[in-house]
Amino acid sequence: MPRAGPNVRNSSGYSTSTGCRRVTVIFALAGSLVLSLTVMPVLASLLLPRRIQERDPFLVRCARWLYAPVLRTVMRHKYAVVALAVCALAAATIIARGLGSEFVPRLSEGAIAINIVRLAGTDLDESIRYNTRMEQTIVAAFPDEVQHVWSRIGTAEVATDPMGVELSDIFLSLKPREQWKRAETQAQLTEIVQRELRDMPGQRIALTQPIEMRLNEMISGARGDLAVKLYGDDFDVLTQKAGEIGAVLGSIPGASEMNTEQITGQPVLQIRADQGALARLGIPAKTVMDLVESIGGKELGDVFEGQLQFPLVARLPDRYRQDASAIGAIELLTASGQRVRLSSMAKIDEVEGPSTINREWGQRRITVSVNVRGRDVGSFVAEARSKIDQQVTLPTEGRYRIEWGGQFENMERARTRLIIVVPLVLLIIFSLLYVTYNRLLDAVRVFTGVPFAAVGGVLALWVRDMPFSISAAVGFIALSGVAVLGDMVLVSSIRQLRARGLGLEDAVRESAMTRLRPVLMTALVASLGFVPMALSSGMGAEVQRPLATVVIGGVISSTLLTLLVLPSLYLLFGSPVGSKEEEDQRDVEEPEARRVPGAFPTSQLTEAQA
Repeated sequence: MPRAGPNVRNSSGYSTSTGCRRVTVIFALAGSLVLSLTVMPVLASLLLPRRIQERDPFLVRCARWLYAPVLRTVMRHKYAVVALAVCALAAATIIARGLGSEFVPRLSEGAIAINIVRLAGTDLDESIRYNTRMEQTIVAAFPDEVQHVWSRIGTAEVATDPMGVELSDIFLSLKPREQWKRAETQAQLTEIVQRELRDMPGQRIALTQPIEMRLNEMISGARGDLAVKLYGDDFDVLTQKAGEIGAVLGSIPGASEMNTEQITGQPVLQIRADQGALARLGIPAKTVMDLVESIGGKELGDVFEGQLQFPLVARLPDRYRQDASAIGAIELLTASGQRVRLSSMAKIDEVEGPSTINREWGQRRITVSVNVRGRDVGSFVAEARSKIDQQVTLPTEGRYRIEWGGQFENMERARTRLIIVVPLVLLIIFSLLYVTYNRLLDAVRVFTGVPFAAVGGVLALWVRDMPFSISAAVGFIALSGVAVLGDMVLVSSIRQLRARGLGLEDAVRESAMTRLRPVLMTALVASLGFVPMALSSGMGAEVQRPLATVVIGGVISSTLLTLLVLPSLYLLFGSPVGSKEEEDQRDVEEPEARRVPGAFPTSQLTEAQA
């Protein structure tokens, strides 16, 4: 007998791990902030020597030796550097438009679910026989990849997922990936399994994953990556237009396992009263309809036994209900006492009726589902919408309309939230920068690290052939805060040197050289921690890789901005020497230096003292 399918996790699904990571990062940053303000000063006072001899490590000296000529070239050709930076930003914008988009990367669950749809009316024995044959084929073809195979047919005892016996699910539990021989990834294994089962006739199959299938079904009512929902009133029109939509979707590159919801195919016995014959015989139509209703069971009233109530139902014996001819042979009495067969006063036909009637928002609905392989969902939907608008014409009467569901529906919902969240995050970051520097121009200089960090994130996704997803969007949001750290280090140093009376070019040059080490350390700390996530290939790594890729690429590009483009921007848009803002800054930051006798002039500060 068929076995029950695996337990499905909670509906939060993929977002659970992402939310846990966000909360972990927030608490880690909050804890490090508290430690840096409380514990670290105490430890420094106890453990650091009283006299510190500062000496740069060998790698830092090499970095400064390489960076010095580059910095001189950048300061001489500042207009060209800024122009190249703007061109890089424009190129990244063009590349970003061609990345494609999806909700989340397909998570490898270590299991495969095969959804099987057979003809309506297929009995249970035939479904069990065919499922057993498929299980044996899978086990024989994939001994090193598949660990367990089991099936579920129809509705389980607890009817949480109502299905007919013509619908089946086969679940494949996979072995550890190190033991595989016929495939390297689960996506490749899925394609090979589909080819093995392709030659078995009389059914339609769709391959997905257990948790992914349940989530798609709970959210959109379809088990595929993309669901096209067609609403209307007439079943015949729905079936015809759904076939046209399915043909269009099947012709688009990347479409796999296209499946039109099976709503017809159920044999139905149709009995229509002949009003003319009833009038000639003098038999009321209600008498005939009561007889027809009693074939399945006609409720006559209620029976009470104490406080219990039971319905009283009249039903014809089984010998009158075996087939259409037996029903047609049932006799009724006319007013004159004549016996007349039911077939003489009604038309009895066996027709094909709807096996399933799905309704949503008060309308009949048929769903065309498809899985997307080898391309992103966003570009697939854009192409599908264009072709359906051109090739499928819906009737003007009957309230026919199309909606898009599945993973695309989740992606659109998440994109709507990002339109609100991302500008809000950027506004908060810019506000904090303005409060820190109390000068709009410096806040803008530091904030330029955000778009240039996005350049690196986009290029990293493009190099690794990854579409834009919600995981990558979370990486961009996190990157917007990391990207300004190096800029803040450099801009704060330039402001201090300018406040001490140093010229603009000297302040920029000296700050760039002396702050090279903290800028590089900030970039390395922010990026190296994401390298294991970017290179991971284990279970669940598919969701982590886009996030880590965006952060690493963005940190690299924002560091290049800090070391190359930001000095050029400061030289082009820096405030003149002796301006009121510089004097105010000097009064704030150097009151003690002017009052202490024998204080060193700022022009004589060495690199280490600065």
